[in-house]
Amino acid sequence: MIDTSGKSDDLSGKIPKVDDALLEKARTAAARQTGAYAPGEREALVKRIKVLLERENAVLVAHYYTAPELQELADETGGHVADSLEMARFGSEHPATTLVVAGVRFMGETAKILNPEKRILMPDEAATCSLDLECPVELFTEFCDAHPDHTVVVYANTSAAVKASADWVVTSGIALPIVEYLAGRNEKILWAPDKHLGSYVQRATGVRMLIWPGSCVVHENFKADGIRRLMEKHPDAKLLVHPESPGEVIEMADVVGSTTALIKAGSTLDAKKFIVATEPGIFYKMKQAAPGKVFLEAPTGGDLATCESCLRCPWMGMNGLRNLAETLESGGHEITVDESIRQKAVIPLKRMMDFARERGIAMKNRGNA
Repeated sequence: MIDTSGKSDDLSGKIPKVDDALLEKARTAAARQTGAYAPGEREALVKRIKVLLERENAVLVAHYYTAPELQELADETGGHVADSLEMARFGSEHPATTLVVAGVRFMGETAKILNPEKRILMPDEAATCSLDLECPVELFTEFCDAHPDHTVVVYANTSAAVKASADWVVTSGIALPIVEYLAGRNEKILWAPDKHLGSYVQRATGVRMLIWPGSCVVHENFKADGIRRLMEKHPDAKLLVHPESPGEVIEMADVVGSTTALIKAGSTLDAKKFIVATEPGIFYKMKQAAPGKVFLEAPTGGDLATCESCLRCPWMGMNGLRNLAETLESGGHEITVDESIRQKAVIPLKRMMDFARERGIAMKNRGNA
């Protein structure tokens, strides 16, 4: 059994962990996309991409954590900036035959699962997620088979194969009501892969779950002590925290919520300054929604909120204007999902969407990562 701290006798030493070498490889790939532009290069790339989107009958959907220039381009070209599920759903409603997903691989897979008839491209299909990497389907299936009396609930930040092994897929915006619903039916719950989000759901609902011990490399590193020092320096600031963060950080928060919930809080709360504990790509939309407010990055180490102290997702950074243009030009980096897996994975996804619709829960822009 996995306890709420994420430790497991069953899985001890088996879970693959994201090491420094893998992170450095991703950062190197990201640096190639985010490096300084030559004079006129950025403008030329944007112009070229707009022509290619039209030529390929394609639409750009970008995650909140990607570079501001990608989010801006998605807005300018009739695309969409959102969480992974809303990105996929927007694509299913858009007439474009090609969806270009700026994000990480599980997002491209989710788009393909829900839109099998469309071509799904990504700037770099090697862009992944620590939660996905730390939940390999072989080990996860073995664990599920060891607990056959449990209902399997997986977070959207998982591979298509893991989703195919689940009974339910959830985003952070709908996890609480779904877990409460299942508990009301006296169902035992196995949760994967994020231990911090799982523990948060467990505390909020009072429902005990088996929790897989994965974590997000961004949120895992937010430090309560550093945040406390920053709050002392800015006593008028509200603290906004994503539930993938460690429990001691969540306990300090004024608002705990999904990506979109944090954007909404920044624009609606009666405060002028916010400390934000999630990937700083979110600041593009936060500043759009509340241009007169101040948003500070929560520290993960180092000296308060200097850029050296704040962790960015290296895989999100692998999306850029350069490889976006190359992908549209060549048709490379196409995401495919084996049809037998897709048919299984679409069931728990649609189960979540039906649950939301039947109960009048607004899923649009609820946020999952």
